Amino acid sequence: LYPTTPKISDTVLIEHCAYTNRWRFVSPAAKAMFCLGGFVAAFTASQATAAALVAALIVVVTLAGAGMPLASYLRIALPPLGFLLLGCLSLAYSLDMNSTNGKLAIHWLVDGWSPLGQLAARSLGALTALLFLALTTPMFDLIALLRRLKVPEVLLEIMVLCYRMLFVFSEALHNTQTAQAASLGYATPGLALRSLGSLTANLTLQIWQRSRDLHLAAQSRNNDGPLRFLEPEYANSRRDVWIAMFGGAALIACAVGL
Repeated sequence: LYPTTPKISDTVLIEHCAYTNRWRFVSPAAKAMFCLGGFVAAFTASQATAAALVAALIVVVTLAGAGMPLASYLRIALPPLGFLLLGCLSLAYSLDMNSTNGKLAIHWLVDGWSPLGQLAARSLGALTALLFLALTTPMFDLIALLRRLKVPEVLLEIMVLCYRMLFVFSEALHNTQTAQAASLGYATPGLALRSLGSLTANLTLQIWQRSRDLHLAAQSRNNDGPLRFLEPEYANSRRDVWIAMFGGAALIACAVGL
């Protein structure tokens, strides 16, 4: 039977972590500065061990510093880690179309394990830096930061609308699945397959209608000016930026020194 209480979606979980972590009211500029330092450190690391150490340090800062629950962090990190693993596996072999016998040949790790390990470690370091920023900073704070950095307003409005539609999609999915489970729509494999098709059709229609409503709402105000939100005040923002710069520089020094 399909469970009547589906788990919280990953999108909602990310936003929950962003609003409830210990560094919620730390300046977004400081957290973005530390994230940038993590990116630079990951891609300047000359050895895979150095990049892996940078990733480990960022994870420790996220869990211990921001107070992120380990279970939530692992649940959010597992999908991108799986994508990273698949990408590394696809790079572990190459296809030779011009082999001597005229057949298709597969060569494993032509250049050895070192380039693949270095690429995986660098990607892991960049992933942990991005997760740090996403799990400690709400989306609207990031949009406000990007606005101060003079990012075009069109891109920011697209970000806001896509962000909104993620929650609309999650809510529609939850409501439809709950209704189907209440009517035993997942009692048998045949009913489950039928419910899945109905769920897909229903979600397509709902998302199209709600996106049309958002478009009409935007037209009703003649698209006059950018979308604005109230920004919270951050105490000691200058101090936080300096601390973040020092932390990012320490990560870079650690990556270069090893």
